[in-house]
Amino acid sequence: MEYFLIIISAVFVNNILLAQFLGICPFLGVSNRLSTATGMSGAVCFVITLATVVTYLVNRYLLVPFGLEFLQTIAFILVIASLVQIVEIVLKKISPSLYQALGIFLPLITTNCAVLGVAITVVSKEFTFGGAAHLMNLGEATVYAFATSLGYGLAMVLFAGLREHLASNDVPKMFRGLPIALITVSMMAMAFLGFSGMV
Repeated sequence: MEYFLIIISAVFVNNILLAQFLGICPFLGVSNRLSTATGMSGAVCFVITLATVVTYLVNRYLLVPFGLEFLQTIAFILVIASLVQIVEIVLKKISPSLYQALGIFLPLITTNCAVLGVAITVVSKEFTFGGAAHLMNLGEATVYAFATSLGYGLAMVLFAGLREHLASNDVPKMFRGLPIALITVSMMAMAFLGFSGMV
């Protein structure tokens, strides 16, 4: 039941884009077409999950035992940048077709604050289940990271579909482009606010 609550909370209630406003730059930048939004969502899902697991382990077994918690942000940034580079190199050698499909999105993920935000949230935020507050264990952290990235992907794909639809409609001249995109995002955020009573 705890994992189900984590998934519902991360995808709908506390959506990283629409409730926490992390990762907005790539969200607005690559959501013009559904195909690019889907590719970016897949890459973000993979990197957020992998980076959260690695940063959780680095924090738990390296930073905390040696009293180096003050280095969390710097260590996490280095881990995330290194992971993205390693993933890029491995994909280039193992699967050139997948590398070409995701290659353009992987460098963008290094600077995506959603990846760092999830990693820091996992190691610092207390979650309450069954009346007791506790920090996440590795299983909960992995599920939370994956669910958060699914929420990111869901919001991005929905937004890309709406933007494609808006491009074929007659939008008033002063609202074309970014203004109508921001209005659309605000309406999506209000729609997702309706899920707040679920958890």
